[in-house]
Amino acid sequence: MRLKVEGLVLHRDSGPVRIVSSHMRLIMSVSSQISHSHTKRTAIMDFASLISAEISKEKASTPSTPIESTKKYLKKAEIEAQRQQAYLDEQAAIQREREAKLSKKRKLDEEEAVRNAERDEKRRRLAEESRVRREEEEAKKERARRKRLGLPELSDKNEATEGTPIPEEEEIEQDTLHSHLRALSEPTILFGETHTQRLRRYRALIATKPLVPMQTTGPIPTTLVLVPEAEMKVAQSVPKDAQGRSFLFRQLASYFTMILIEWAHALAQRPTSVKESHQGKMAYNAYAQSRSNLVPLFRKLESGDLDDGILEPVVEIVAAAQERRYVDANDGYLRLSIGKAAWPIGVTMVGIHERSAREKLNESDKGAAHIMSDEGTRKWLQSIKRCLSFAQTRWPPEDLMQLMG
Repeated sequence: MRLKVEGLVLHRDSGPVRIVSSHMRLIMSVSSQISHSHTKRTAIMDFASLISAEISKEKASTPSTPIESTKKYLKKAEIEAQRQQAYLDEQAAIQREREAKLSKKRKLDEEEAVRNAERDEKRRRLAEESRVRREEEEAKKERARRKRLGLPELSDKNEATEGTPIPEEEEIEQDTLHSHLRALSEPTILFGETHTQRLRRYRALIATKPLVPMQTTGPIPTTLVLVPEAEMKVAQSVPKDAQGRSFLFRQLASYFTMILIEWAHALAQRPTSVKESHQGKMAYNAYAQSRSNLVPLFRKLESGDLDDGILEPVVEIVAAAQERRYVDANDGYLRLSIGKAAWPIGVTMVGIHERSAREKLNESDKGAAHIMSDEGTRKWLQSIKRCLSFAQTRWPPEDLMQLMG
């Protein structure tokens, strides 16, 4: 017997039942019911109705699935692509969530900054109002006290000065103002001083003090304006007027600066083996020591605080050295260092009688040994002697009798 129900074929005569369908479970349940039927026609009708009922019930209970799920087999590349796509979607969701949190945090920080700025501005305004109110009360009490004691009233000059704002074009930054105050040898910050008060103090200082002159960049920095080599020739005598003395000081500073520059240039041109030798190191140490010892002389030339008793021999030494008369320059150095004062030799106090030439031991300071006066003077006088020794090797004399020993 062969039955056909809605596309389903049931072979009954050929032994076991063979069903071509995907609804195996439904057919088995229906076939069990057919075995209990009494008649074939009733069984066929019951079977068809039962099959139709079960199929409709199955279709109603099964939800619709996407087209992709109907595929029975998937490639490994498709599975990997699905996994990567799911991972990218997850990371994108995490990134969106993170950006949302950062945006929210940034907004909260901006709001907090605005509130802090408003709070600081309000605090500053209240402090300023409190200060002004306190100053007014103090000024009121002071006026009342002075009126009670019969003292003259205070002028409002200081208050007007304190409340006068500085124009914006005259404003100076804090670091620049500190450097200007240091250049004037003034404290950069006073206790309780504001930037405005500090700027007013600087204005008052530069109004009363002259500006700091520029210094040269030679071996010894000085504020003296150096003259060219053609104008370094000094006169034999010291001028009496202030302008002439000032130009003489510039000539002396220029001459010693030129000698130090030439000396340093000669030392730099030596071979490396000579520089690293013991004698080479001693020569450089002599130059460095002479340069440092001449600094007090330059300071005296800058301030003009150089006695005529020392200035005249120095001018004599420099004039002789410029003419390459180094023996005469050495004689002037000896007269300046040792002087013409009588030196006691042997016993000076013998007996009760005054010996001859004893009064020469107590002469005035005109012939005194200036090199013995203080340590600084002795050092720069020795440096002048070293400069003479180098000058006769750099500019040798035409007359060999003028070479120092």
